[in-house]
Amino acid sequence: QKFQVGDFWITLATLMLLGGAVGKSAQLPLQTWLADVMAGPTPVSALIHAATMVTAGVYLIARTHGLFTLAPDILHLVGIVGGVTLVLAGFAALVQTDIKRILAYSTMSQIGYMFLALGVGAWDAAIFHLMTHAFFKALLFLASGAVIVACHHEQNIFKMGGLWKKLPLAYASFIVGGAALAALPLVTAGFYSKDEILWEAFASGNQNLLYAGLVGAFMTSLYTFRLIFITFHGEAKTEAHAGHGISHWLPLSVLIILSTFIGALITPPLAGVLPESAGHAGGAAKHSLEIASGAIAIAGILLAAPDGGLRRRRHGRLHPQAPGRDRRAW
Repeated sequence: QKFQVGDFWITLATLMLLGGAVGKSAQLPLQTWLADVMAGPTPVSALIHAATMVTAGVYLIARTHGLFTLAPDILHLVGIVGGVTLVLAGFAALVQTDIKRILAYSTMSQIGYMFLALGVGAWDAAIFHLMTHAFFKALLFLASGAVIVACHHEQNIFKMGGLWKKLPLAYASFIVGGAALAALPLVTAGFYSKDEILWEAFASGNQNLLYAGLVGAFMTSLYTFRLIFITFHGEAKTEAHAGHGISHWLPLSVLIILSTFIGALITPPLAGVLPESAGHAGGAAKHSLEIASGAIAIAGILLAAPDGGLRRRRHGRLHPQAPGRDRRAW
């Protein structure tokens, strides 16, 4: 039996698949569990909560693309779910104080980009971002684990500060991973995959999803470098001891390399398996969009720098007995 476009049973089946994918990949409205499971160890977060398990919903929809193309309304719903999730998770990440919860909300947001790509029929772009996101988010989670252990299991970023000299490898990991997450132009893996998604949204005529993606790009840059500036710069508030041994530096070093443009040169999974998308040919408009999204990412970093300093000073006033401070100064 051949199914027609818009067939009731195909529509119902794809809606059920979408429901499973939304729960598995922590998208609205089933997203709250991901931030709560961050109580687990950071290697678990790096593997399961960044690279493999939570992206399974994206993989499921990509592999069943034949069904979703027969249910265009549900496919459009996939894109809307992704667009709304990436913006709301970005807002949530802006106000977190736990270093791992910030990365958890960031993961929700980035999977939102993947759902957005699926919704506009950019199957390859979604899987490409799935791959590059695995590199830089695993790097950030492992580096956050290095910071947490070095700071005696402290996870509140406002109780850190000034760590860049004491933890040079973790700092380098956050700079490279944060740059890839914020999609800084040309040098990071995230730039190539995220801009592919934004271009496909534009090429397919989904302007609202494109605007959601651009807003999300700005917020990603803002909350990522807010985290970096508060944690690694400013006044030191805690003692920290750098890790050592091959199990500490080797995974971070490998992931630092893969989070640069070198990671984007790897042939993505399912290359040649999925159908071509509307914007696969590219064009002059694509370069203009890349310049615009790059400028947005840099603007987010510039805005994050004074915000980090401002939040540190406010936090200091609330805690007059901060170590290294004379109480009479308050």
